[in-house]
Amino acid sequence: MTTHTVSGVDPSARISTAALRAGPAYQAFTLLRIGFTVAPIVFGLDKFFNVLVTWEIYVAPWVSRLISGTAHRFMDVVGVVEIAAWLAGIITNLLTYSGHYDVALRDFGLVLAAATQTRLASIYDPPLRRR
Repeated sequence: MTTHTVSGVDPSARISTAALRAGPAYQAFTLLRIGFTVAPIVFGLDKFFNVLVTWEIYVAPWVSRLISGTAHRFMDVVGVVEIAAWLAGIITNLLTYSGHYDVALRDFGLVLAAATQTRLASIYDPPLRRR
């Protein structure tokens, strides 16, 4: 039976791998991992094809003025770098562009979920256990 020490818990406390993975926290970790893998890929690819939405409508006018090229070209670049850290830039952009506060709020929730995913990884997928 494999056991693990859980960070933030008494170092002498050891938990079996099966017990660690049977709980709701591990299920939450797994759901977040799937979501944060699939969503950026789907949304990133859609920046090129505009199937789900015409993404350029979310580019604030001041951002369009700063970039060289079109809003569509800008969203192509965004599609390439669609990662959790990018959400902070999206939030800033949307808060400065009236009318999309709901999307900014949603993205703030995603930032919190990404941070939560990172903390859960320290228990369920610590660097020393990866092979």
